[in-house]
Amino acid sequence: MAEKQIATRKRGRPPKAVINDKPSREVLEQLYEQMILIRRFEEKAGQLYGMGHVGGFCHLYIGQEAVVVGMQSIAEEGDSVVTSYRDHGHMLACGMESSGVMAELTGRRDGYSRGKGGSMHMFSREKNFYGGHGIVAAQVPIGAGLAFAHKYKGDGGVNMAYLGDGAANQGQVYETFNMAALWKLPVVFVIENNQYGMGTSVARAAAGQDLADRGKAYGIPGLQVDGMDVLAVRTAAREALDHCRSGKGPYILEMKTYRYRGHSMSDPAKYRTRDEVDAMRKQHDPIEQLRDLLLREGADEAGLKQIDQKVKSIVSEAADFALASPEPDAEELYTDILIA
Repeated sequence: MAEKQIATRKRGRPPKAVINDKPSREVLEQLYEQMILIRRFEEKAGQLYGMGHVGGFCHLYIGQEAVVVGMQSIAEEGDSVVTSYRDHGHMLACGMESSGVMAELTGRRDGYSRGKGGSMHMFSREKNFYGGHGIVAAQVPIGAGLAFAHKYKGDGGVNMAYLGDGAANQGQVYETFNMAALWKLPVVFVIENNQYGMGTSVARAAAGQDLADRGKAYGIPGLQVDGMDVLAVRTAAREALDHCRSGKGPYILEMKTYRYRGHSMSDPAKYRTRDEVDAMRKQHDPIEQLRDLLLREGADEAGLKQIDQKVKSIVSEAADFALASPEPDAEELYTDILIA
């Protein structure tokens, strides 16, 4: 399909995945398990925060699971990821261990950043996961840099740079769009539009509410996607990643999703009603939608409960591991410091 045609497919309700995109039941169950893992992990993270085991900020990903699980299910080995501070789900979807992520979250020595990064600054070069960044939109130019490295080395990789709807209004994003388009860098900009920035809605903060349009001036194709439907996300991810891998340059995916919790643990979310949140949970929850599909495909309730129990055990063990891990030595205050 020509790029000009692609750029027009973003008005109105984002498309659902077509039946031909439906994977095998085995793959559906894997997607279900990954989304359940993120949901249960985040619930436990919220509990630990309330108990005082998590220092600093903590931004939960509950409600948005289908986005990163769908994207990473299509990614290939060697592709890289960079994201914002709402990053726990991205790490789990990249194959990082729950125990290491939980240990980092609680500031322990066995965490992925040796307990010095916390919730917002986790990193794993082994998994091609380059953060976890605390500054809004700072990860976007880094994503272009990672894409430049893929192109320079000719390794066939693509970078997936995740950003929120609030970050989409930052100036450095458009400097990055310009350079990425000019150099035809293999990068997918994944805008996770969860409808609310830190304290207000997209409708009140963004001029022109089709964020998929934001690359139009640079010739970057964009697509709106139902980010609550993991199969729709997979379909869009395949199209975007193929586009980048074929040397055509960057691509923008606007994932229409929803976060159930506040912006961070300290946000009472008074800018929306409880009825609105409840309606999203009842009508569009990504896990419940996939669960219903699995039941229609012949899965049984007992099997799905086993998956949930297995995941709860993994998360419980991760929390026990984290709390048993020692805190970093005081000498760590003087390591990993960049002096310009």
